[in-house]
Amino acid sequence: MVDLIGLAFPFAYLGILVGSLATFSSLYRKRKAAKSTSLEPWFGPHVQRNIYLSLLHLEPQPGQDKATPIPDSILKAALLQRATEDIRRILALRGAKQPLSQLLQRGSVGDDLWQRYLRAEKEMEAELRDVVEEANALATNWGQTIFQSGNEMVNNEIIRERVAKLQAKGRVDREWWDKERESISTKFMQELDEVPAATSKAASTGVGNSDEEAILVEAGGPAAGGSTAGSKGGTVKKRKGKK
Repeated sequence: MVDLIGLAFPFAYLGILVGSLATFSSLYRKRKAAKSTSLEPWFGPHVQRNIYLSLLHLEPQPGQDKATPIPDSILKAALLQRATEDIRRILALRGAKQPLSQLLQRGSVGDDLWQRYLRAEKEMEAELRDVVEEANALATNWGQTIFQSGNEMVNNEIIRERVAKLQAKGRVDREWWDKERESISTKFMQELDEVPAATSKAASTGVGNSDEEAILVEAGGPAAGGSTAGSKGGTVKKRKGKK
């Protein structure tokens, strides 16, 4: 009897410990689930999905018994736009997964952001399954190729955006080059205008010097030199001898 009483305390302690852990785990999971549902969604509203669902479940107008049926071609186009938006979101999630995991390991971001990302992945998985089912309902085996078509549309949009950016950059470079060429042309023309002015000034300066030299020679100045004076004197002497 004493042994049974002695064993009852350890078992009671273990029971209380296990019960406390189970209660704590249950409360933690409920709190985590409530917190996860209160987190801000990773993406904004899915406009394409809302448009498709609105067309699919179109309500009748006032005074009408039944709503006007939507053609299958419009529903297919709306579903394809929905799949295209899903492709964009999948690419965004794939691009953000590795950097986000690295930041989480370093402690740079909180666990809330990671929970938002995980919830977005689960929502996208459910969205993809829903799109495949809707595509197969509209056309046989279309669910196998609808995302391939959406991927091609996304790639075409990316290519068009890159081409538009290159064209915009080309226009900016072209405007810069036109301004630079105009500036270079203006400077070059100014230099050409300055060259004749300098040439005419140099020419006028040279003419003045030659005139001064001519005046000095006629007057018997230093420009004529001693030989000129001597020859003039010799001429005078010869005239005197003749007389």
